Formats: sequence, C-alpha cells, structure tokens
Amino acid sequence: MRWPHYEHIIFDCDSTLTTIEGIDVLAESVGKKWRVEVLTRAAMDGELDLEEIYAKRLRAVRPTRAQIRDIRRRYKQTIVEDAQDLITALQALGHQVYIISGGLAEPVEEFGVYLGVPRDHIRAVDVRYNELSGKWWQRQAQYEAGDEHYLTFDEGALTVSDGKAEIVQQLVGGKNGRSLLIGDGNSDLLAGRAVDLFVGYGGVEKRERVLAEAPAFIHSPSLAPLLALASGPATLARLSQSGQHRPLALKSIQLIKTGAITFTDEPLKQKFQQAFHSKISTAY
Repeated sequence: MRWPHYEHIIFDCDSTLTTIEGIDVLAESVGKKWRVEVLTRAAMDGELDLEEIYAKRLRAVRPTRAQIRDIRRRYKQTIVEDAQDLITALQALGHQVYIISGGLAEPVEEFGVYLGVPRDHIRAVDVRYNELSGKWWQRQAQYEAGDEHYLTFDEGALTVSDGKAEIVQQLVGGKNGRSLLIGDGNSDLLAGRAVDLFVGYGGVEKRERVLAEAPAFIHSPSLAPLLALASGPATLARLSQSGQHRPLALKSIQLIKTGAITFTDEPLKQKFQQAFHSKISTAY
C-alpha cells in the first residue's frame, strides 16, 4: 500500500523544534519562572485557553527588547535532536517547510531562518515596545540599546488556542499537495483540522490530550521518524541506501522499529505499517 507524500510540512516551534518554551526562559530571567510555567503548561495541556494567559504572562515578565532577542541564542543552544538535518532533508526532497508559533516573532523568525526555513514561511506573534522606557535619551538610533520594555503584543489567531488553523489556511490553503502539521500542544492539536495529517510530538513534553487524540504521535526525542511520515517509507528506503541523508534515514528506520510512532487512527496505522513493512522491513 502506498503512503502519500505530504508536500507542506508545518512545524510548531517551542517544545517541537527547540526543547524550551521562550516565554518560560524570559520568566526565569526575572525570577517568575514558576508562575509563568504553570500558565504555559495549562494552556498547552488544554486546561486554559491561550487567550486567557497570553497577556498575563507578558505583563508578569515585562521583558526588554534585549531579553527577547536573547531567546534566539537559547533556541540555537536547545535544538531538538535531528531537527536541522530533518528540515534540510525535507527541503532537498522538494517539501515546503513552515513554522507557525505562538512564540514571539523576532526570536522565532531568526531561529527559523537559522534552521533554513524561509522567513516568509514563518509566522509568530509581534510585540511592541515602550520607546520611552530605558535610557531613551541616550540612544542615537532606534533599537540601539535594547533596554526598551515590552508594551503590548499584536492580538490575533496565534494568541488564542483555536487560531493556528487560520494561519495554516493563509500559508497553504489553495496550494497543491497534502499538508502535515507537527506540534506538542493543544493549539497544534486544534489546528489539525486544517491539514491532511496532524502528528503529535512528545519528545520534549508529552501532553496527554495530544497523545490521546493525535492521529499519529512521535515519542522519541529525535524528530527523525517524521521523515517517514512526510516523505513515505519508499523514499525513506531509498535514502537509507546512500547519500548525505542516509544516517538520518537509518535512524528513522531504527526508531520506528522500536515504537517511536504510534497511531490512534487504526486505518492510518494499517496503511503506514503495510507501506513500511513492504518497503523497509525486508531490507533491514
């Protein structure tokens, strides 16, 4: 049985491409880690709507521009295992790669570009600063000091739990080819209705609701198994024979054989297993 090719691959950012939550890093820097982490976890687990806590977290932290910029450095230090190689491989195979995140735009965009994702394929939440905060009188140019404090954020689809589907439609709606979204949180699960396949990711945080409801779920810290779901077992088998993506393909195969992917959708499970066994199991 042939597994479909998913042309458009959409990633969440925090706890999917990076092992941290950017807002929690900000909170830790001002001594409010516990308070903000509780709110973040409740939203990601689906216990609270993101809209209820988005403003609360930023008001509690009130970060400076420099602190928000620094998230970029932390993202690069905490890349999820095999994320960068996976994105490189997907693009080499002709997939279009996107990032849709409820994180803050400046660090998410810079991190995405660092991973090789085109800037116009990235969506996150813009913030505005109080330009009269900090030592504004000493600045010679806009953005020079970075000590301006957060003022507000642009409310929209990415600041509510059920909003990512709208952004998915904006980015890939009407384009040819199937779409796949992978993420760890409730907002990603809810956005699953806008794509052909939603894949839950539990390699950083395993959210019980996502595990229970995602049609497919990746359990491993590595994102390598997504290569099989995105490109199909036939392509995976071909990549495992030779070339620069062979190590990633072999790792994907080994992880899948040890249970890295589970399914709640039984027909989907049977389709994948038949394709996987027919293309790969006889060779390895």
